Amino acid sequence: MILQYIEKALGHARYEIIGDDEPYYGEIPELAGVYATGKTLEECRANLMEVVDGWIIVRLRRGLPIPPIDNCTIEEVVRLDQSVRV
Repeated sequence: MILQYIEKALGHARYEIIGDDEPYYGEIPELAGVYATGKTLEECRANLMEVVDGWIIVRLRRGLPIPPIDNCTIEEVVRLDQSVRV
């Protein structure tokens, strides 16, 4: 589910070349604050994938919504306290 979401998100990525040591810049407009750079397009894409992964984790931990992308969603998983026995 998470890998599928990341792949869908990367399908929405926009890339450009900027004047920097890492000239490849990529962002996913639908995911606020998700961007990365790299020395090559492949490195930028790999970095962007890691940023999306971290972004998902932070949003899940904070209970923030994760917008659907191409009808792909990630819903919060409720963790049961291991010390509680039913």
